[in-house]
Amino acid sequence: MKFIQQPLRLKARKRGFHLITAEVLQAMSQLRELKVGVCQVFIQHTSASLTINENADPTVRQDFETFFNKLVPENDPDYLHNYEGDDDMPAHLKAALLGSSVLIPVQNGRLALGMWQGIYLCEHRDDGGPRNLLITAWGE
Repeated sequence: MKFIQQPLRLKARKRGFHLITAEVLQAMSQLRELKVGVCQVFIQHTSASLTINENADPTVRQDFETFFNKLVPENDPDYLHNYEGDDDMPAHLKAALLGSSVLIPVQNGRLALGMWQGIYLCEHRDDGGPRNLLITAWGE
C-alpha cells in the first residue's frame, strides 16, 4: 500500500463557502499513482470546515451561508466564548456541525467525486486568514 501526504495552505478568503477542489488536486499530483484508494482532506482549524456538495451553481454556496447564519446566529448573549469577536463562537459551532475532514474514494488516479460535486472550504469567520489543510491519500 502506498501513502501520499501533502500540506496545502489556502489563501485567506472572505466568509462563505468556497470551492477548493482544483487546489486540492493541484497539491496532490501524485494521486494519479493510485489505481484504487482513499483521500482524506483535513483542515487544521476550529473555525472553518470542509464539506462536499454542489459545484456548478454558485447560489447553492450562498444558500449554505444563509442557512448556517440563521441556524447559528451571532451576538447570542448566551455564548461565553466571545473575546475573539462576535463571529468566533458561531464559527466554532458551524465547524463542529460540518466537520473537519472529508473522505473521498480514489479511482484510477482521480478523486471519485460525482459530476456535480466539489470540495468546499467553509469559512465561518469574517477574517479567518489563510487556512492549512493536510491531504492524505492511500491505496494501491
